[in-house]
Amino acid sequence: MDIRSAQLYLHLASSLNFTKTSEQLYVSPSTLTRIIQRLEEDLGVQLFSRDKRSVRLTPAGVRFVQFVKQYLADWHQLQVDLSLTSDALLGEIRLFCTVTASYSHLPAILDKFRLLCPKAEISLTTGDAALALEKVKNDEADIALAVYPPNLPLNIAFASIAKLPLQLIAPVIPCKVNDLLNEAVPDWDKIPLIVPEHGPARSRLDAWLKHQGITPNIVAKVEGHEAMVSMVALGTGVAIAPDPVVQHSPVRDRVRVLALDYQFAPFDLGICMQSKRLHEPLMRAFWQVASGGPALQQ
Repeated sequence: MDIRSAQLYLHLASSLNFTKTSEQLYVSPSTLTRIIQRLEEDLGVQLFSRDKRSVRLTPAGVRFVQFVKQYLADWHQLQVDLSLTSDALLGEIRLFCTVTASYSHLPAILDKFRLLCPKAEISLTTGDAALALEKVKNDEADIALAVYPPNLPLNIAFASIAKLPLQLIAPVIPCKVNDLLNEAVPDWDKIPLIVPEHGPARSRLDAWLKHQGITPNIVAKVEGHEAMVSMVALGTGVAIAPDPVVQHSPVRDRVRVLALDYQFAPFDLGICMQSKRLHEPLMRAFWQVASGGPALQQ
């Protein structure tokens, strides 16, 4: 049985209509009939029972459907495996991620990717996490490490790679911020807040403020979590930040985590790209390495 015969059989098993299968797969009815007869002769069983009004699968035909599906799946996987070792894996991938992700999550991905695609080139740009999806949508980056948004665009594929806890942090040094925090009952309406300009961190912070009934005293709006941690360390105010950003910050010893009777929803960190590019060998190879699975999530 060749691949074409398998495809024709599987289509006919689904349509149960010789005319429809012939038209949709561009083969003459007589050729289709000969192929099915040859399969039945090779197997020594009848695959279809047919009369003038209907076509039905026999029990043997139903069983053969499962075999053919696996046969075609194995063939497709072989094509993928072979393509991942071909010259199709040459080229450049434009990556976008935050500074923190560039050394907290990206190195492990690139180590594996380099083994699979040693000739591929990586062009890395870092910036605000809130811009990651826009970079991919606007074709300013091929792949981005991004936080799963409230509404993922239909043309963007996303695969989760890590969950990132969020924390409210304050400075360690003596300052006005700590004077306010150390009161018996802190007045959160007066405590200076450093907030993200936009993005998922801002939406989580706003949800907490609403939950607590706080009218925020915003003293700064900042792009980039790394800059926010630095501003907190200087005693400017309190801010929300992902745990990896705090842990990898050069000023991590100058900030502290505040204990709250509230838990922020963690970030779902993943990789994203335009869905239409999942079939490209180089893009698919990176996706499989990063996500640990086939390029099918969307």
